[in-house]
Amino acid sequence: VQLVESGGGLVQAGGSLRLSCAVSGSAFSINAMGWYRQAPGKQRELVAVISSGGGSTNYADSVKGRFTISRDNANNTMYLQMNSLKPEDTAVYYCNAKKFRMDYWGKGTLVTVSS
Repeated sequence: VQLVESGGGLVQAGGSLRLSCAVSGSAFSINAMGWYRQAPGKQRELVAVISSGGGSTNYADSVKGRFTISRDNANNTMYLQMNSLKPEDTAVYYCNAKKFRMDYWGKGTLVTVSS
């Protein structure tokens, strides 16, 4: 399983970005997927997760009401719509996929929010 994130960039506070995570390789039987982020000098933290069918989602308290996770299984892609961005959202955002007992990670995409 290979994961490739895209959509990061520089945005002003209050702006929006949409991240994508393209899944290739053995995408069959991928279970839950999620977005994580790591800010400079901090540990990686969970942002949002979505179930295999997309019917169940969970968010970190810090992004609830501002971010929306979704997935398109037909096209093997997961998304993170980020609205009302804040400077504290600045981080490298990573895509995660779970398959059987394995965790797969992308290389990340940088999101920078200026004040």
